[in-house]
Amino acid sequence: MLRTVANRNEWIFRRSLNKFSRSALRVLTTRTLRNRSTSSSQKHVLTTIFSCQPMGVCGTNFVRAYSSYPDHIKVPLPALSPTMETGSIVSWEKKEGDKVNEGDLLAEIETDKATMGFETPEEGYLAKIIVPAGTKDVPIGKLVCILVQDQGNVAAFKNFVDDSPPIARAAKPAAMPPASAMPLAPVVEPSVPPTVVEPSAPPSPKTAARSAKPITAVEQRGPRVYASPMAKKLAEAQQLRLEGAGSGIYGSIKSSDLADKKPAEAKPSKDKEQVAPQGGYIDIPISNVRGVIAKRLLESKTTIPHYYVTMECQMDALLKLRAKINKKYEKEKVKVSVNDFIIKATAIACRKVPEANSYWMGSVIRQFDNVDVSIAVSTDFGLITPIVFAADRKGVVEISKEVKELADKARKNKLKPHEFQGGTVCVSNMGMYGVTQFAAVINPPQSCILAVGATNKKLVVNADSEKGFKEVSTIYVTLSADHRIVDGAIAAKWLQYFRDFMEDPSTMIV
Repeated sequence: MLRTVANRNEWIFRRSLNKFSRSALRVLTTRTLRNRSTSSSQKHVLTTIFSCQPMGVCGTNFVRAYSSYPDHIKVPLPALSPTMETGSIVSWEKKEGDKVNEGDLLAEIETDKATMGFETPEEGYLAKIIVPAGTKDVPIGKLVCILVQDQGNVAAFKNFVDDSPPIARAAKPAAMPPASAMPLAPVVEPSVPPTVVEPSAPPSPKTAARSAKPITAVEQRGPRVYASPMAKKLAEAQQLRLEGAGSGIYGSIKSSDLADKKPAEAKPSKDKEQVAPQGGYIDIPISNVRGVIAKRLLESKTTIPHYYVTMECQMDALLKLRAKINKKYEKEKVKVSVNDFIIKATAIACRKVPEANSYWMGSVIRQFDNVDVSIAVSTDFGLITPIVFAADRKGVVEISKEVKELADKARKNKLKPHEFQGGTVCVSNMGMYGVTQFAAVINPPQSCILAVGATNKKLVVNADSEKGFKEVSTIYVTLSADHRIVDGAIAAKWLQYFRDFMEDPSTMIV
């Protein structure tokens, strides 16, 4: 109840109070908390108001603490992205005792998306680092450091120990164990009076005749096997198993029944088993980014009905236009790539076929007005998809500049959350690696991703040529589509638009 009240009050305060009124209220609250007549429950509510955050807001969550220590601010790990649950402290940019100003970089934190800077809006001094650099999987809300306003109070926190209870993480549904591992439900039998159990008698001749069958392996806990003394001695000498029914009286096994039986294969003893030599290997810890990639793409392949449509595009006209643009903007050091044209053609094709520019939301299909193209970029930290926003409204020169900036920031792990979260359609180009064609995995909740191969030359029939053929440059593109949103005919229509734009790039601006 106290937490609910605090959240509601904090929500109102953050929106109605300006910086100065918040400061005045904080002073008033401090005086109230120091007043001996204030009850402990009232103190808890007032302290919580300044320590909690409204739901749905990602940011810093500072707690001004009042205890036997001098006045100080407890700084917990903030949520730096909407999907962040834990983070890793990569490095501290400030040392204990250093002065921190508003906006200073306090630490670098690896989230589930990227490594991001953690800035502090409070002025003061870094009194104590609670979570050292290199610590992984720190839950949101965990106390990471302490700030003080007065430099003289830094020494008081030299031996400070965080005694707060562990942060409870959101409970995840337990995975259903396999059927073989699930305990069997107890069988409830009707209550009956105890009876005397007589020794089992051998079966009657009629029953034995009906059940007589070849000797086969049975469970050790099965019915008793009857055999003649000679059969038992022969079985022991030849290492034969006595099992099943024989041809003797009451189905007992005779020595003649063992004539065609092969000796049981002896299992090698454990001390004589040959163990294959184990090769060398290393265990690489899974980073937050790699863990998220694995989770999302596994979810994509197991929950989205992928299908793939491939088409070949001639590139000669586009390559000529690209050379012309690069020559014209040579002094400005602009170098447009084929991928820039692909991004533009993808965006315009999505304008023509809006189904490809949609999200599957479960109960609705959300179509977007703008086409924000995500670009798959491989980095040392993993795959990341920076976004060219409103690519359908930008020229290839502007797209080229933006892509280079985004790719550089991605490889340096300096992208901000809004630069890679979202996107309405995705492009993955592996042509620079010489890959002819491939099929990409859809990035949920998007409905399509375009996989682009390398440009290759080939001979095609040409009636206008004296030789009857000519050399052309072509690429193969494969559209991976979500069949819940995009039917096969729609995907084919999208690829037709894309091919037309690539083969006649002047139509992109019409």
